[in-house]
Amino acid sequence: QAQLEESGGGSVQAGGSLRLRCTVSGFTESTYCMGWFRQVPGKEREGVVRIDTSGSTIYAEDVKGRFTTSHDNAENTLYLQMNNLKPEDTAMYYCAAHPLGCYGVGITQFGNWGQGTQVTVSS
Repeated sequence: QAQLEESGGGSVQAGGSLRLRCTVSGFTESTYCMGWFRQVPGKEREGVVRIDTSGSTIYAEDVKGRFTTSHDNAENTLYLQMNNLKPEDTAMYYCAAHPLGCYGVGITQFGNWGQGTQVTVSS
């Protein structure tokens, strides 16, 4: 059974960094389209970055140059390095998986989700 578990969230001041971790079991995460998403209460969940099976990535405009996602194949884990954090990055962060590639995949097509990890950035 596919399972995803996020960790690494916390509270930091603006300009700080956090590294989120998505530990995967039940499938090989590098063979799936993997994504990081975030949600603020009262707002829709939004995409942060997707990484395809080829390793190609698509970042949301407001995190480009600050966030980086990467695989650790040996640990079957996906990471999200977040630098220069801003108060508007405050949200619950989720990782999710979709079999095969990312092309044309909408957020509702990601069938496997973790429970989320909270990121809070203070000014």
